[in-house]
Amino acid sequence: MNSQDPSKPDALNRHSRRSWIQGTCSAAILSAVPIANASERSKKEGKPVRAGFSQDENRIRLYSPVVGSPVKLVFVADTHLSRDDARGEVYREFSKRMAGGYQRTKHFRTGGETDPETCFVETLGAATKENADAVVLAGDIFSFPSEAAVEWVMTRLGEAGLPWVYTAGNHDWHYEGMEGSSADLRTTWIKRRLLPLYEGRDAMKSVFAISGLKVLVIDNSTYEISPEQLEFFRSEAASGEPMVLCVHIPLYAQGRSPGFGCGHPGWGAAVDKNHLIERRPIWPERHSAVTMDFHREVFASSNLLGVFAGHTHQASVDVINGVPQVVSGANATGAHLIVEVLPTTAA
Repeated sequence: MNSQDPSKPDALNRHSRRSWIQGTCSAAILSAVPIANASERSKKEGKPVRAGFSQDENRIRLYSPVVGSPVKLVFVADTHLSRDDARGEVYREFSKRMAGGYQRTKHFRTGGETDPETCFVETLGAATKENADAVVLAGDIFSFPSEAAVEWVMTRLGEAGLPWVYTAGNHDWHYEGMEGSSADLRTTWIKRRLLPLYEGRDAMKSVFAISGLKVLVIDNSTYEISPEQLEFFRSEAASGEPMVLCVHIPLYAQGRSPGFGCGHPGWGAAVDKNHLIERRPIWPERHSAVTMDFHREVFASSNLLGVFAGHTHQASVDVINGVPQVVSGANATGAHLIVEVLPTTAA
């Protein structure tokens, strides 16, 4: 798709950079120095994997003495596209409410009137300008699983020519009022509509690596974590290699509401305020033990540089056990995160 450009970092052109994401849930190592060796050397020298972070508006910088060279990701969530056509007519009773939302929005930076499609294209343009290594599409890119919207996004991504990785949000697979459990509906509509966005990767969990950094992507769009996802995280964390975690729903942070965080100890049916308006099954009585273990182990990981999420439509930062969790504003307003992971020498 793109001609070779040996001037890119690590002599990687966009076509070759795309190949490390496609068709795998195993890490493809691109750094000239294997990250396992770099991590082991850091351990022997007594260096921490984390060396702080900084924020300037929507630009987040994470620092690590183990990362081989700079990595740049553009993180996108909550575009809420609702493009539809005649193929969606049979589902109108399930899509009507969300189809009427987010038609016009206010731009997060200028305050001027805009719309989700314009904002998505603008964000891909920003990713190209930043020469991003990858775009992370972190859920609720769609307001419901419309064929027309998925095709439109695939076309825009192809035109941009950037590598991407996708995980679903709770609206991406949800037709409001459709019969079935959240887990079953997620499985159904991933297979029937969203599958092209994964490009052969495992929809529930995947990882890619570049320049000494692992990027873990886990689907928590039902608010719950499966045993397989927990074991996946444990296995990746056990390597000691520096990593970031991308999810749709942010993880519980002290002082936040139950709806904010996956792993909130007060989450459950008693505080589910939106199940009637969203016409979905009410939450379970409480989180599973696996979900609570996942939350605890994520923030106990010494090699996790940061967590990135969407869902709330409000930009926020929490630091939990030294790990920053950054939530992006809604891409329906043009909001997104530019995440830079930079090598540094630990103090």
